[in-house]
Amino acid sequence: MSKEVKKDSSASVFQVAKAVFGAFTGIRKKSDHEADFERLKPVQVIIGGLIGGVLFVLTVLFLVRMVTS
Repeated sequence: MSKEVKKDSSASVFQVAKAVFGAFTGIRKKSDHEADFERLKPVQVIIGGLIGGVLFVLTVLFLVRMVTS
């Protein structure tokens, strides 16, 4: 008897954001990483990473402007 893994058509936005945030911080459970590997598509991770990177840069710029003004 084989175990069949049901793959969702795509992961939710929250699941992608959680995976990208975990990758940025480096704090991940092995089980979460393996589940994300099965569930997420590479395109979702790339787009999530780009959005996360842009948000990080904008946040740093905003904080620097607040501190220096």
